Amino acid sequence: MAPRIVIIGGGSYQWAPKLLIDIANTPSLHDAEIVLEDLDPRPLPAMVQLVERIAKLRNIGLRARGTTNQREALDGADFVVVTISTGGFASMRHDLAIPERYGIRQSVGDSVGPGGINRALRNIPVLLGIARDMEELCPDAWLLNITNPMTTLCRAVTRTTSVKTVGLCHEIATTRWTLSNLLGGGYDAIDLTITGVNHLPVITELRVDGEDGFERLRELVEHPDDHAGELLELDLPDDLDESIRAQLTKGPVLSSNLLKFELFRRFGALPGAGDRHLAEFFPGFLTEASGWGQQWGVKLTTIEDRENDRGGDIDRFEELLAMDDVPTTPSGEIVAPLIDCFLTGTRRELPVNLPNTGQCPDFPPDVVVESIGVADRDGIRGRDRAVAPPLLAEYLRRVSAAQELTVDAALSGSREKAFEAMLADPLAGRADFEQLAMMTDELIDATLPWLPQFA
Repeated sequence: MAPRIVIIGGGSYQWAPKLLIDIANTPSLHDAEIVLEDLDPRPLPAMVQLVERIAKLRNIGLRARGTTNQREALDGADFVVVTISTGGFASMRHDLAIPERYGIRQSVGDSVGPGGINRALRNIPVLLGIARDMEELCPDAWLLNITNPMTTLCRAVTRTTSVKTVGLCHEIATTRWTLSNLLGGGYDAIDLTITGVNHLPVITELRVDGEDGFERLRELVEHPDDHAGELLELDLPDDLDESIRAQLTKGPVLSSNLLKFELFRRFGALPGAGDRHLAEFFPGFLTEASGWGQQWGVKLTTIEDRENDRGGDIDRFEELLAMDDVPTTPSGEIVAPLIDCFLTGTRRELPVNLPNTGQCPDFPPDVVVESIGVADRDGIRGRDRAVAPPLLAEYLRRVSAAQELTVDAALSGSREKAFEAMLADPLAGRADFEQLAMMTDELIDATLPWLPQFA
């Protein structure tokens, strides 16, 4: 029987198109029914039109419908993909602007730090509403969450409901691609052992075609100038223009990952997310002395940047509506491959965010951690037991403690718990004690329309 896949936030120009194309590129999902649910009805007809365009070009049975009724969408679902942003840019603007007035600048502001905590406070009740509807309307379905802050959202659901839940993030896929370009062997030759949390996954072992990849990476990191002019390890066509070939060197890749490679050089394990996310876990990289991250190549993402990105997403969506061929390049998102594992029994090893059952011994049981998991028809389970170097393990435990307090605050509507989460968080907690309390209250007050539990 064809699966019913529900996308909550299905009007998202950023997420829905890439997920739909991945589904079209997965044979087991060619006849899937897609239900696109969104609070905003305006994008939904065009998203349905995109599915119809894809189905016609590929001659497959893929079909879709749109709705603004969450319960109607969830009734009978097999898989529920969640991509939401409660309050959108209107709420996130406060997440960035208010902490900046207190001397805390954030490179992203959606996972940790004051912005990540405040975002969790408003997203958790919405996600729990989805999960509780799932318990009633589709109790056997999987909840596949790609919304940030991923760790706290998944933890809130796994702590308080019976819904099968996994968090799926593309950061490790991006890092694998980066490592394959630097070390060779191709994407599939890179095998990683991971412990950590979302946006701070720590790679404790790196194998390239079965060989130790850390030794080769250390040579590049310790002597970047000696290797900057080397060509990336790509399968380049022989007739490639020399001016283009000259740009495909290791120097730009090394210089755009300065922060993660510095941590690897010092501690012997490699954080596996983009530097703009990693900087928020290590506040010493986001200081006035470093130009607020500029010294490390980290740019602060503003609301205006995000609004511009959304404009680009809409432009790309319009191009897809007029396409003559459906793209075949994978997006790097894990939703379609994971659903295929469940349906066909195909075994894949994927980075996943799941409750800790021993795969990450540095953490308490049951907290949500990121590691490599094995997925097939029987579900998902951790593949490895991985321990971080001592200092990084301490960072991870502190972050996890702050995330647990964040979930407590979101569930209880307690300002005191929210303040405790801020105090425990490495980035937020560096503020003056009294000013941190003031900032917490100001953030909650500014975003109160999206925080009913604090009203």
